[in-house]
Amino acid sequence: MNNWLRKTLFVLVSVLTFGLVTPTQLINTVNAENLADRDAFEAPSTESTFGQTNTFIEDSNFDKEKFIGELIKQAELQSYQKFGTRIKPVIENEFREIILPNIEKALEEVAVQFPEEDLKNLTISEQPGAGLSEKIFNVNNRLLGKDILRFHVRRDNPPQAGYWFNFHYHTYHDQFQSHHELGSIYWAKNTPPKWMS
Repeated sequence: MNNWLRKTLFVLVSVLTFGLVTPTQLINTVNAENLADRDAFEAPSTESTFGQTNTFIEDSNFDKEKFIGELIKQAELQSYQKFGTRIKPVIENEFREIILPNIEKALEEVAVQFPEEDLKNLTISEQPGAGLSEKIFNVNNRLLGKDILRFHVRRDNPPQAGYWFNFHYHTYHDQFQSHHELGSIYWAKNTPPKWMS
């Protein structure tokens, strides 16, 4: 697609949907339809789209628990997308048992810090980092355009201990300096593949 046509399409989608659907989500949805043979976790879920989160915002009976549950689902999907088809089958069970409950706890702790009207504006970023990037997802305040939490996974290789995936997050309270541990998962002695591969 020509570059100017792509830019025009981005602007048109943003204007027509009042920002409820981002152009990136539209492209991801189109790509997911073209790649139907891949694992389901790579295709964006209609439940995890930005528009779905906005239904809580527009609902006069805001349900905090339902909203947090939706954030947790999105966090899980973003994590699986980051792991890719080569890492996910190896660490998925441990991730669900060890790391995901800690992510849930961190999201619940941050939710307590915000009044309901501010909580409605929290969203999860759309794209995890590929390759060697640590980023899994960010929780941000869409009105302010600022990150609140940043969830990362780092590859550790202690001497003679093999490779480990260290899951942690950073908060805006200290300008994302401190590591808040979520847990670690052992990979193997051999080097893990790149993220999203």
